[in-house]
Amino acid sequence: MLEEILGKTRKMEELIEYQPDSIVSRIVLKQKEGNVTLFAFWKGQDLSEHTAPFNAIVVGLDGSGTVIIDGKENIVNKGDIIIMLANHPHAVKANGNFKMMLIMIKEI
Repeated sequence: MLEEILGKTRKMEELIEYQPDSIVSRIVLKQKEGNVTLFAFWKGQDLSEHTAPFNAIVVGLDGSGTVIIDGKENIVNKGDIIIMLANHPHAVKANGNFKMMLIMIKEI
């Protein structure tokens, strides 16, 4: 994956495709300090509530999704950003087809 974008301009939303009734993920960069991962959610797909030991930034790339943090729903559309703190319960649900970039950074 890295070789596809290293030193090249690319549209992030074009680096991952939707698959019917599925969630597709693609790691862009993986390091011990954190990861950058692209997700493509088919309408209605979701990641159930969980916690992670990383601070995280979600960037909407296409469509619309709901990011639930500590029980509060937040709509994320293309171009929107939301920050989730480490160890806080969160979940993601696709309102329609939804692509997002997840940047996870290890808390020091």
